[in-house]
Amino acid sequence: MSFNDLLVRFLIWRLKHISNNNFVLILSGLIGLVAGLAAVTLKSTVHLIQSFLEKNLDITGINYLYLFYPLIGIMLTLLVAKYIFKEKLGHGITQILYTISKNSSIVRRSMMYSRMITSAITVGFGGSVGLEAPIVVTGSAIGSNLGRLTHLNYKKRTLLIACGASGAISAIFNSPIAGVIFAIEVILTDATINKFIPILIASVTGSLVSLVLLGDDILFSFKIKDQFSADDVPYYMLLGIACGIVSVHFTRVTYLVEKWVAKIKNDANRALLGGIGLAIIILIFPPIYGEGYNTIKLLLSGNEADIFQRSLFYSISDNTLVVIVFLFAIVVIKPVASALTLGSGGSGGIFGPSLFIGGISGYLLAFTNNFMLPGQISTSNFTLVGMCGVMSGVLHAPLTAIFLIAEITGGYTLFVPLMLVSAIAFTTVMYFEKHSLYTKNLVESGDLIQHDKDRYVLSLIDIQKVIESDLLTVSADAKLGHLVELVKISKRNIFPVVNEKEELQGIITLDDVRDVMFDEEARQNIEVKSLMQKPPTEVYPYDDMQTVMNKFEVTQAWNLPVIDDGKYLGLVSKSRIFNAYRKKLILQDKE
Repeated sequence: MSFNDLLVRFLIWRLKHISNNNFVLILSGLIGLVAGLAAVTLKSTVHLIQSFLEKNLDITGINYLYLFYPLIGIMLTLLVAKYIFKEKLGHGITQILYTISKNSSIVRRSMMYSRMITSAITVGFGGSVGLEAPIVVTGSAIGSNLGRLTHLNYKKRTLLIACGASGAISAIFNSPIAGVIFAIEVILTDATINKFIPILIASVTGSLVSLVLLGDDILFSFKIKDQFSADDVPYYMLLGIACGIVSVHFTRVTYLVEKWVAKIKNDANRALLGGIGLAIIILIFPPIYGEGYNTIKLLLSGNEADIFQRSLFYSISDNTLVVIVFLFAIVVIKPVASALTLGSGGSGGIFGPSLFIGGISGYLLAFTNNFMLPGQISTSNFTLVGMCGVMSGVLHAPLTAIFLIAEITGGYTLFVPLMLVSAIAFTTVMYFEKHSLYTKNLVESGDLIQHDKDRYVLSLIDIQKVIESDLLTVSADAKLGHLVELVKISKRNIFPVVNEKEELQGIITLDDVRDVMFDEEARQNIEVKSLMQKPPTEVYPYDDMQTVMNKFEVTQAWNLPVIDDGKYLGLVSKSRIFNAYRKKLILQDKE
């Protein structure tokens, strides 16, 4: 018996015995399990590659292998993606959001494993990006394809995508609450209790897988040593503003560098140039190598001098000013390194880099303050809260950032400063950048609509399905009598006027001829072109529905012609669009 036969039998049995809601709950647990296994596998693979490559590095000197590892990683990633998976890499979460918005939540099957392999190569060889986005893409792809396999509709597939994302984040950080909030805050545009429960189950399952297989050896964790003091609130407020500014810098530099790299059309040349640029940056600033979490752990433990290992500045690392300048330079240059990695063909995400640069920023502020002013503030606390602030600003996900840091630190000791810094950073970055790195291009191109249900429902209406092509056309040179004959057999009161090339010349309505249509002399002598009117504007088959409705609003018309390459295709009517809108809205509410 074939797999398809077994699947059909199972689906028939499922329809008889398991409700849709209960079935989704079962699938969410399964997705969380697989996403958790994928997260553990990816993390272990990357660390294995890094250990193998680094075992011969000279700890105290300059090692020129740094010039080769990132370049080799990007070139290998490009070859695997282009010739084996035949995929174009980039910001993976952006692709998931596009798939939800424009591709009915149908994710390519190959993405269930392709991002794991390519990101393992990129990050393992020193690419300056994170593993979180690739594993979120992997989990989301698993959810989407499991939904397709079991013949679930668009809404259920979207929910399973969110389950996959939740399970992945939960497993890689052992942070089930952050996993749930990330899925709701970043992946989904709205959430109800029916959506919340499956996401919660997937997140818990992913976290359990991580606990069983990794124990405490998760991607990043830290136990808070210093208590929060209310006297430090002014410093945290300053940190919030700084994190907002750093987030704007991160976002804009990333876009500029990726845009510049994209101008290089040849894939090999782009990978070569990006890889060399990244290698030079890492040679000068070794902490930028890979994910960077080891650097954050060194700062949290107060061993800032150790971040100079393998750097050009190792011999002067005991100078406080050198440390400050070095850390500030890392904050400035890290977005360039991440953008070069992704833009030149690497695979990864900006989730990890945002945490890295946030940690450096928080530590830098506290370390500088302790050097210049009397009184000491906790460098470890500011490092952790800085991670929250920049993540909140770059990802536009303040709640995810708050609960992620709270969970990976094992408690809510820093909850007040986390909330304060996250809010200030998010407010600051929103003044300059209305959309996150994940959504900016999609929103600007009209491929993603956020927080506007009317526009969202309109985007679901395909203009091709509301074009009315059953109207009878008439020639501009025809007599009124010919038009009257058409009126007798037509069920519509609108008649497009076209020439022999099917090009629209004008529009005639029944009201335009009502006064003369019964005049025998007029029917024989008056030509149609003398009665027709020019339409106030035209609609094109590639227009999105929001554009069409804007044209109706400006012209106050009820019907507009659809023109493609100069030729008349039909009419769109406001009433038909309203009817389609109503049906979509009812369907949305039911689902």
